[in-house]
Amino acid sequence: MSVGSDRVEELLRELAPQVLGALVRRHGGAFDACEDAAQEALLAAALQWPRDGLPANPRGWLVTVADRRLVDQVRSESARRRREEALALATPQSALLAPAADAPDPVADDSLALLFLCCHPALSVPSRIALTLRAVGGLTTAQIAAAFLVPETTMAQRISRAKQTLRTAGGRLALPEGDDGAARLGEVRHVLYLIFNEGYTASDGEELTVPRLAAEAIRLTRLLLRLTPGDAETAGLLALMLLTDARRPARTGPYGELVPLEEQDRGRWDREPLGEGLELIAATLPGGQPGPYQVQAAIAAVHSEAPTAGATDWPQILALYDLLLRFDANPMVALNRAVAVAMVHGPAAGLALLDGLAADKRLARHHRLLAARAHLLDRLGTDPATAAHTYREAAARTSSAPERRHLTAQAQRVERGG
Repeated sequence: MSVGSDRVEELLRELAPQVLGALVRRHGGAFDACEDAAQEALLAAALQWPRDGLPANPRGWLVTVADRRLVDQVRSESARRRREEALALATPQSALLAPAADAPDPVADDSLALLFLCCHPALSVPSRIALTLRAVGGLTTAQIAAAFLVPETTMAQRISRAKQTLRTAGGRLALPEGDDGAARLGEVRHVLYLIFNEGYTASDGEELTVPRLAAEAIRLTRLLLRLTPGDAETAGLLALMLLTDARRPARTGPYGELVPLEEQDRGRWDREPLGEGLELIAATLPGGQPGPYQVQAAIAAVHSEAPTAGATDWPQILALYDLLLRFDANPMVALNRAVAVAMVHGPAAGLALLDGLAADKRLARHHRLLAARAHLLDRLGTDPATAAHTYREAAARTSSAPERRHLTAQAQRVERGG
C-alpha cells in the first residue's frame, strides 16, 4: 500500500541519525563513507516507499540498504582510493563484505553521540550546522543549500571539508564525559539555537523566514531533550523556540511584509506551541539555577502572556535582561536590554545606552543597532529628520530584503510626518 510522501519524509528524518549511528558503530568509524551510504539509503527510501509502501522494519531496511551501498563503495575503484585504507583499518574486511541482511540490526540509538560528533570542537560553526542538518536532520545537501541561499556545490564542499576535518581530528561516535560532556552539550544547544534563528529570521534573501530550518531546529531540540531528560537548559531552549515560532503567522502581512511584535495581531499566534512553551518554561524555571536559554524563554513568555503590546510587563522583561547579561554579556543582549530600558524609563534613557554600545566594534556597524536607534529617535519625536536618516542607514546595511523594505517604509512614514 502506498504511503504519503510527507509521512515518509517525517519518518526518514526521524530514522536518519539512528541509521548513520548503526553504520558507524558497526564499521568502527569511517564517518564520511558511512554518512554517504546512509544518505543514499535515505534517497532510495524517499523514492520507493511512497510508491511501494513502508517495509515491515523501516529502520532495518535502511540499515541493510546503507550497508550494501557502503560495501559497493569499498569495492569500487574510485571509492577505494578515498576510503579503503580507513575502512580496512577500522573494520575487518570480512565484516565489510558480509551480506548486510545477515548482520544484526542494532537497537541502540546513537543519535545523541552523533549530535556530539557533528558539533565536534575541531569544526567551524557553519560546518557544525551543515553537518548536523545532513547527518542528524536527514536533509539533503540541496535542501540545506537552498535554506541558506548558497549554491549546492558550495554546501557540498563545506560538508565534505567537515567530514575530512572529523577524520583528521579522530572524531569518534562516543559520549563525552564529565566537564567535557557538559561543554559539548552546550555546543550542541548553540548549534540548534543558530539553526532556529536562521529559520525564524533569515539573515539574507527575499524571504523573512525559512520555516523548514526553524521546524528542523525544534525537532532536533525535542530529540536532544528526549535523549537528555531533565536537562533544564535544553528544556529552556525548546521553550524559547516554541514561544518564538508561535508568532510566525503574525510576523508577515498579506504581501510578505515584516510586522513588528508590537503591531502583530496576537489572535494569529499559534496557540498550540504557545501553550506548550509556556508549560515547559513554567515547569523548568522553579527547578533551580536558571541558565541563559531559560531566561530568554522567560522573556518570550512575558511577551506571550500579554494580551496586547501595551499590556507587556516591561519592568519584568528588563529585570530578566539584567539577569541574562550575567550569563551572556554579548552586544546583542545589551542592545535588547537598551530597548527594554527605553520602554521602562523612556527613549532618552535607551538612546544613552545605545551611544555606549556604538563603541563596541562587534556592533558598531550592525543594522540592528541603527534600527534600534532609529526606533527610539522616532519614539522620542524631537528630531524626525535624524530618525528617518537612521532608518535609511539601517536599511542600507541589512542583507534581508523584508527588513530593508520595512526600515525604508518607516523612514518614509517619518518623513511624511506620520
